[in-house]
Amino acid sequence: MKRVYCLYRVSTKGQVDHDDIPMQRTACRAFAERNGWTICKEFLEKGVSGYKTSAEDSDAIQDLKVAAEKKEFDILLVFMFDRLGRIPNETPFVLEWFVKTGVEVWSAKEGQQTFETDVDYLMNYIRFWQAGGESRKTSMRVQTRMRQMVEAGQFTGGVCLFGYRFVKSGMCNKKGKELVALEVVPEEAAIVQFIFHKTVAEGYGTWRLSDAVNALGYKTHRGAKFQSNTINRILHNRIFTGRFVRGGKSSQVIEALKIVEDSEFEEVQKIVAARQGERQERMNIAYTTRGASLLSGNIFCAHCGAKLYAITYSDPVTLADGTKKKYKGIKYICSKRIHKRGPCDGQT
Repeated sequence: MKRVYCLYRVSTKGQVDHDDIPMQRTACRAFAERNGWTICKEFLEKGVSGYKTSAEDSDAIQDLKVAAEKKEFDILLVFMFDRLGRIPNETPFVLEWFVKTGVEVWSAKEGQQTFETDVDYLMNYIRFWQAGGESRKTSMRVQTRMRQMVEAGQFTGGVCLFGYRFVKSGMCNKKGKELVALEVVPEEAAIVQFIFHKTVAEGYGTWRLSDAVNALGYKTHRGAKFQSNTINRILHNRIFTGRFVRGGKSSQVIEALKIVEDSEFEEVQKIVAARQGERQERMNIAYTTRGASLLSGNIFCAHCGAKLYAITYSDPVTLADGTKKKYKGIKYICSKRIHKRGPCDGQT
């Protein structure tokens, strides 16, 4: 009885939702049953692009290689060979590697791939060359359509930004699913304007702005408190000027979506860029050149990425003779912890 390992892969989350993997599984199980094989293990890759993801970065492929070297299975079965990948200068050699390792590679739709003649090698390469070409064509079509939608002022998908809400657009895609559009939420728009105004008029930084917005009782659309990076994303997003931007293309100004004036937005970009330049310069200079805390401000928390600063502490110590003393020392601690600017589970 031949032992079979199966690999099922879909490239997008949409394919996961539309039951592509169950379809692959059903076809492979039926194929194995007809041939009298026993499926011992099944590997799933959900939302993994075969064109963009190298075999070295594919957990399933790497696990299958290890199992092949250990002679754990006799046949690798896939729905179609492009489930192994779609990279023309890599995937043909991945398939060839399995065959040379002693594993038969079968497709429920395309049969067995062997390497007995020059024609076998040529057909193996041509198959993945065609698959890679189809991926490139699909990518080009999607990018072109996205650019066209942007230029037409249509929402191309993604999360709903603070300041807006989703509403029905009255249009459907080719699958019949109704598309959404954006609509300004006046109360949230006022907070966005507050953020831009405070940056330009009063020199507020992102940490100070997040504290100010949180003090007003506002939450993000995910129900979380505002953080520095939340403010930073708002300050950089050109949608607030009423324009959709994607792939280097920008729509005309959509007045119904405009929250911030162009002049104020551009002024904020200058301020942020200047601050980043200053910050980068300061990072190359030690905060202190004497004392016991030379690394303060120059090392970073491995858990959250914030800077580490030195603080002093004292521990009571009882000596052997019963004398009590206080031992004073210095330790590094995450700046997020000091200023309570966000969660961090790192140690000091």
